[in-house]
Amino acid sequence: MGKKYKQDAANCLKIVLFGPESTGKTTLSKQLARHYNSVWVPEYAREYLQNKWNNERKICEPNDLLPIAEGQMRLENDLAQKANSVLICDTDLLETKVYSEVYYLGSCDPILEKYALENTYDLYFLTYIDTPWEADDLRDKPEERLKMFEAFQKTLIRHKRPFFLLKGSKEERLKNAVAQIDKLLKEKANVYR
Repeated sequence: MGKKYKQDAANCLKIVLFGPESTGKTTLSKQLARHYNSVWVPEYAREYLQNKWNNERKICEPNDLLPIAEGQMRLENDLAQKANSVLICDTDLLETKVYSEVYYLGSCDPILEKYALENTYDLYFLTYIDTPWEADDLRDKPEERLKMFEAFQKTLIRHKRPFFLLKGSKEERLKNAVAQIDKLLKEKANVYR
């Protein structure tokens, strides 16, 4: 049962863009993948929920979280095999866990929680809320951006995840993210010498 939420081993750095909606995660994911001539893992929830919205005019509900987690890990595991030295993930199961706890249920399904905590990444980029809000069919709470940012930050700290806060313009964020990833790549190369 749990295998579909488990992260496969991969021989690359795994970087996660992490934070509230409309904070530039997808834009930066694409930029970083292009910079490193690699692949990026899109946020499966967007496709899943857009289809749901188009077909049923319903937004995300708690019973959607496990299918979203399953789809996210399937995408990540498939694309990790195509990555070179870096895999950029637009989200991960820990982000789904935060939404479950803060946005929907006040708690998290035990299966989702188990794999959200077991799956590991080399670095999280926590995206700040200093980007303009962009409304779409799925984004619905612009007034809760600070509350959500604080929930994401507390989660990274509580679970001792390595993270770097990204603020500023798209150019500043890309520059700072590349500097952090290059540092990790250099450290990894030194380990294998």
